[in-house]
Amino acid sequence: MSKFTHNRPIRSYVQSEFGQLHFRYIASVGLANKLPLVCLHQSPKSSLEFEVFIKCASANRTVVAGDYPGYGMSDPPNSESEATIQTYARNTWNIVDALRLEKVDLLGHHTGSKVATEMTLQHPERVGSIAMISASLLTDEETQKFRTMFSPIPLDEDLTRIKVTWERIMERRQPGVSLQWLDRSLHQSMMGGEAYEWGHKAAFDYVEPFKRALSELPHRKIVLNLADDLQISTRRAKEIMRNGELIELPNWSYGFLDHHTEEFCEILLPKLDYSTNR
Repeated sequence: MSKFTHNRPIRSYVQSEFGQLHFRYIASVGLANKLPLVCLHQSPKSSLEFEVFIKCASANRTVVAGDYPGYGMSDPPNSESEATIQTYARNTWNIVDALRLEKVDLLGHHTGSKVATEMTLQHPERVGSIAMISASLLTDEETQKFRTMFSPIPLDEDLTRIKVTWERIMERRQPGVSLQWLDRSLHQSMMGGEAYEWGHKAAFDYVEPFKRALSELPHRKIVLNLADDLQISTRRAKEIMRNGELIELPNWSYGFLDHHTEEFCEILLPKLDYSTNR
C-alpha cells in the first residue's frame, strides 16, 4: 500500500431534493481499471468519519463520501417520515451522478451498510462490489433495545443530550484514541440538530429489504465484523448472504477507520477487485 496522499479531500455540494448535499472526495488519475469507491457513513455521523481513510484509499482509486440529508453539512429532509434508507440512497446517487461516475463500489458503515444495499437495489447495474462494516440483522428484542437506547434526547439547560452522547463515546473509547478524536465524534453527532436520531430510526425500519438484498443480490459482498455493538447480529449475515464473505476483525472497534487505516486499506481494497460484477 502506498503512503497516504498529502492531498486533503475536496469538499463540495450538489443540489438535491431537500436543498444541498455536501460531499468530500479525492479523484485519482490513471486508474481506469479501478472502480470509484463511495463511502456511506453511520448514524449520526457524517462523511468526516472517512476523511483519513479517503486519503489512504485514494492511492488506489477515486474515493467519495457524502453526508446524508440532515447530517454533516447537508440540508435535512422536511420531516422524519422522509428520512429513510431509500432517501439516503437516492440522494447519494445524486452525488455519484454529479461526479459523472458510471459504476462504483460501495463501502457502508453500520447505517451505511443498509444504504449500500439499497443503492444496489435501486441501480444494480451501476454497482460492482458491496463492502459493509457490520450488517445489523437484529432480532425484535435487539431492535427494541436499540430503539430505546437511541431515542432522541430533548435539549435542556443541563446539556443532557450532550452529556449522554459524550458518555457513550467515552464508554466505547479504545486504547490510543485521543481526546481530539472523541471530540470530533461528538461534533459529528451534534451536527444533526433535532434530527440527529432520524438515521437510526431509518436503519431500524429497514429490515426486509436488507435481508432480501443480502440473500438475492448477485454482487460480491464483503462484510467486516468488528468488536462493537453489532458483532453478534453481523455474524447472522453469513447464513443468508449470496456471494458473500464475512471477515472477523475482533481486535478492532470504534475509531478503527482512523487508527488502523493502512491495515484496513490493505484488507479491503484488493477484495473489491475480485468482484464478478465489474
